[in-house]
Amino acid sequence: MESEKKQSSSVSDVGAWGMNIVSSVGIIMANKQLMSSSGFGFSFATTLTGFHFALTALVGMVSNATGLSASKHIPLWELLWFSLVANVSIAAMNFSLMLNSVGFYQISKLSMIPVVCVMEWILHSKHYSREVKASVMVVVVGVGICTVTDVKVNAKGFICACTAVFSTSLQQISIGSLQKKYSVGSFELLSKTAPIQALSLLIFGPFVDYFLSGKFITTYQMTYGAIFCILLSCALAVFCNISQYLCIGRFSATSFQVLGHMKTVCVLTLGWLLFDSEMTFKNISGMVVAVVGMVIYSWAVDLEKQRNAKSTPQGKNSMTEDEIKLLKEGVEHIDLKDVELGETTKV
Repeated sequence: MESEKKQSSSVSDVGAWGMNIVSSVGIIMANKQLMSSSGFGFSFATTLTGFHFALTALVGMVSNATGLSASKHIPLWELLWFSLVANVSIAAMNFSLMLNSVGFYQISKLSMIPVVCVMEWILHSKHYSREVKASVMVVVVGVGICTVTDVKVNAKGFICACTAVFSTSLQQISIGSLQKKYSVGSFELLSKTAPIQALSLLIFGPFVDYFLSGKFITTYQMTYGAIFCILLSCALAVFCNISQYLCIGRFSATSFQVLGHMKTVCVLTLGWLLFDSEMTFKNISGMVVAVVGMVIYSWAVDLEKQRNAKSTPQGKNSMTEDEIKLLKEGVEHIDLKDVELGETTKV
């Protein structure tokens, strides 16, 4: 029975990761077609994120209304604080990409792994084994090899990158913390934060996009192809958002960051297959190192769990021989009552 539960849990874990990787890679491919100059030239990333959360909020409202999901109370100030951090993360990421070189932008994204580790240590007193730390470094080096090219830094870009890294790391840690604190599921939490994020992003998003691109969304000429890509992007975003909350709730922000770089490997591979992107020996070797690092990380986390399980005291569930002897002696002189049947049996 216990082994069946473990197997079922493992299948659920793989399903959560699978949904996150497939939906994340899918949304990147859809957005590439939507936003690239060779595609539909839709350059309003922050507003598009507002559309994503609007559809996610709508799905959450329908789910709550039909009774498919329960709604638990979370203080409004917690939801507002979380939404503010999440929106700052989105805006800072977009500004970082605009102001920095692609190489430095990738380095800033890679730095989230050690930053999340440090923040979890400070906020939750979480400690990591040597094996976990070593595997994290292997993943960072591998992804760095295959993604980082030119690295140029400027003051404004550096500030935006630091803000993006800090806010994104805090947001991902907060997802797990809020789920545990208020005993809510991943979808329940998402359905409460999505409306706030959608409203704020749809109000302020067009102004952020104007600052980034010099154009208002009202000047964009919509086509059926662009509308289809926007709808596809929004639909994939619902699965991406749900799976992100699900993964962080099941595992940790660190695991989400480390294993999430599998998406980087998939995006590079699909870019080469679908969009004729260049694939060099440097890219391939970096991807191999990154995948090896992820495998080592999974092994290291399992090893850490086994060590923690061995070091945890069994408690009163396992009785000593003296306790068993006393229990047997007592039973010989006690009438055992069957509460449900109302019968008394002499032992």
